[in-house]
Amino acid sequence: MSEPAARAAGVGTGRAVAGFMARYGLIVALVVMEAGFAIVEPLVLSPGNLLNIVQQTSYIAVFATAQMVVILTRGFDLSLGTCVSTVSVAAALVMTGMVAANPANLPLALVMGVLTALGIGIAVGLFNGICISVLRVNAFVTTLGSFNICFGIATTISDGRPVFDVPKEFSELMYSGTILGVPAPVVIAIVVLIGIHLMLNWTVFGRSLCLIGGNPRAAALAGLPSRRYLTMAYVVCSVLAAIGALMLTARTGSGEPNLGGNVTLQSIAAAVIGGVSLRGGVGSAYAAALGALFVTALSNGMGLARIDGYIQQIILGCVIIAAIFVDRLRSGVR
Repeated sequence: MSEPAARAAGVGTGRAVAGFMARYGLIVALVVMEAGFAIVEPLVLSPGNLLNIVQQTSYIAVFATAQMVVILTRGFDLSLGTCVSTVSVAAALVMTGMVAANPANLPLALVMGVLTALGIGIAVGLFNGICISVLRVNAFVTTLGSFNICFGIATTISDGRPVFDVPKEFSELMYSGTILGVPAPVVIAIVVLIGIHLMLNWTVFGRSLCLIGGNPRAAALAGLPSRRYLTMAYVVCSVLAAIGALMLTARTGSGEPNLGGNVTLQSIAAAVIGGVSLRGGVGSAYAAALGALFVTALSNGMGLARIDGYIQQIILGCVIIAAIFVDRLRSGVR
């Protein structure tokens, strides 16, 4: 083989390897990581722990999917965590109040709790979306402001204390119950992921989000209602956050004003690690779910390996930076 041909073959092989790693590197890293943790602590690969990882992933997957929707538009939502707290407290207050007034109100109380959660999600999403798309306020500034607003509302209406006595039927419905043997949180997460996948791939709105984020000028030339779609993206994000908040409330059995403490960082980390591009236009429900699985497995493994909590934060930060670097490599492959 001549030298130019050999050089071309080498370049082609290098690109193929880079393409493979860009697409499947996270799965390889996940397998290697779990194998490494299993050497330190064999319980990592026990059936019980694997089931626990899947259940924990279901929560982060919902939040990562929510974050992914707005990252597609070159934005992000810093208020997601405190939106979760507000929803948790408000829904718990509605349910406990109605049941306390009349135990026979239980079915209606559950419905009203869910509707309250979704209503708050819509309101927060509309506020963020209108400020960003209509008033042209930076997404960072807007969602940081919403972060403080939601935090203030959550602590005010709860007096800074948990809301106990959430109906056990609610926890059974969204946490401890099963559907065909599958835990309820996993079923809810699967439904959310499928719904967002269909939205992104089979609706004009979903496909437009990718174009708005990937090429805003082309979206404008195509006559897309970018402001309306951008607002709707933040509404979808907050509604998904509300669904995740209900799931967490069912798990804890109480409305917690600090429930969403680490949710914002975890959701952004999972989305980026999964392959959602911070430059917008590239992402999928699959990427959000895979990133959520990686973050959950990483946290679970470090916990079982008895790694200090502060060190865990350092490691997670390094993983996020590495994921952003891989995103650059991935963009070069595309």
